[in-house]
Amino acid sequence: MNRRFALKTVAAMAVATVVAGCEMGDPDIVDIAASNEDFSTLVAAVSAAGLVDTLKSDGPFTVFAPTNDAFAALPAGTVESLLLPENKDQLVAVLTYHVVPGAVTSDQLAGQRLSVATVQGSNVHIDARNGVKVDGANVVSADIIASNGVIHVIDQVILP
Repeated sequence: MNRRFALKTVAAMAVATVVAGCEMGDPDIVDIAASNEDFSTLVAAVSAAGLVDTLKSDGPFTVFAPTNDAFAALPAGTVESLLLPENKDQLVAVLTYHVVPGAVTSDQLAGQRLSVATVQGSNVHIDARNGVKVDGANVVSADIIASNGVIHVIDQVILP
């Protein structure tokens, strides 16, 4: 079985599991990500890391969500390696580095340079003086409002 097929299979199973668990009502962060094919790698990673329940909780959270293309730009084998059970702690660290406590919209960031603590414990550097960048990743779609926070789509995976 080739790696690409294996990754797609894991992603499909993770999306199916998350979608099956969605409740009616306002969508939360996980529901929104699971409903968008551009986030299938992120959803698979969140599932493998055991973070689905956390990101479905009340929060609020701000998530800087990398697209499938952002994950694909990582060195070959990185995603597959992170998804292995023995690398769960490292996967959790990478994913929680993309999450900030509280619901922060782009208008609250506009014109500022900030260093903000992530759920992982390290700080991300946000530069919102000309567009919004998070640790050098561009926010390509901002302010996707969920019932438990905000999603900002980024074009790179950021690393702690």
